[in-house]
Amino acid sequence: MEGFNHSRVSEFVLLGLTDSPELQTFFFVMFSVLYLITMLGNGLILLTVLSTPHLHSPMYFLLSNLSLIDMCLSSFATPKMIMDFFAERKTISFEGCISQIFFLHLFTGTEIVLLISMSFDRYIAICKPLHYSTIMSQRVCAGLVVTSWTVGFLHTMSQLAFTLYLPFCGPNVVDSFFCDLPLVIQLACIDMYVLGIFMISTSGVIGLISFLLLLTSYVIVLVTIKDHSSTGTSKALSTCTAHFMVVLMFFGPCIFIYVWPFTNFLVDKVLSVFYTIFTPFLNPLIYTLRNQEVKTAVKKKLSNQNLNLGKTTPRYPVQ
Repeated sequence: MEGFNHSRVSEFVLLGLTDSPELQTFFFVMFSVLYLITMLGNGLILLTVLSTPHLHSPMYFLLSNLSLIDMCLSSFATPKMIMDFFAERKTISFEGCISQIFFLHLFTGTEIVLLISMSFDRYIAICKPLHYSTIMSQRVCAGLVVTSWTVGFLHTMSQLAFTLYLPFCGPNVVDSFFCDLPLVIQLACIDMYVLGIFMISTSGVIGLISFLLLLTSYVIVLVTIKDHSSTGTSKALSTCTAHFMVVLMFFGPCIFIYVWPFTNFLVDKVLSVFYTIFTPFLNPLIYTLRNQEVKTAVKKKLSNQNLNLGKTTPRYPVQ
């Protein structure tokens, strides 16, 4: 490492989404609003679940953790991207670039396992309702969340294990609005094509396998409830369809980008926006705010908040 520290680049240049001033202004407004709504929506869900006793169930415990991860996933790169829209030269330090890679794979890896845990929860609730409270105990739920973060951490460390020691001494231009492994590895001063393809495609394969597992679980659930009442079937179908939409929007871009790395397609930027910005924005709407219990709890909390704000300090008459 000492041998090439002197030649390592100190920063990377991010090309961003576009160089058009008009589009940059439009994107600044759009992504600022989306980011604000994402943080407020997920924060409200997290606060509502934590402060509402009848929502202290396995499903809502997992959903609140999904909101937490979405807040983290939408924050690792979006604020910098928003600020960079008006920067003449969009740069990020070497350490900042590595940090973005670390947090991206930490949060996406964690969310993948958490989504699988949530599908397992729905499978048990619908296919084995009599054993649900026994199987999905507090210890099991906590274990699933801890496992999600552990797998996410191990995944991101496996991706960075060799990246940190690569010699980056030449080009330093990243054709995106954040640092990602396929783009950064291409800038190394040694031939990383074969090893890079193997390491990055591994993430794509993991994502593809996880997606197939989730798809299988939803199919099993729908097959199980096909003989139930039409009302129950319709509700379960609606829930599974909504959940699968989120899964597709999250896994689709990840699989495309990581199964076929080192392809400088413009569509890669669009797909990156989907799983880092749009999915955290849509998750509260699709997963949680469609749920009647959560909607009622949120309305009650907002109503109580408005009542508290409406209270004024009593004024004493002037003597």
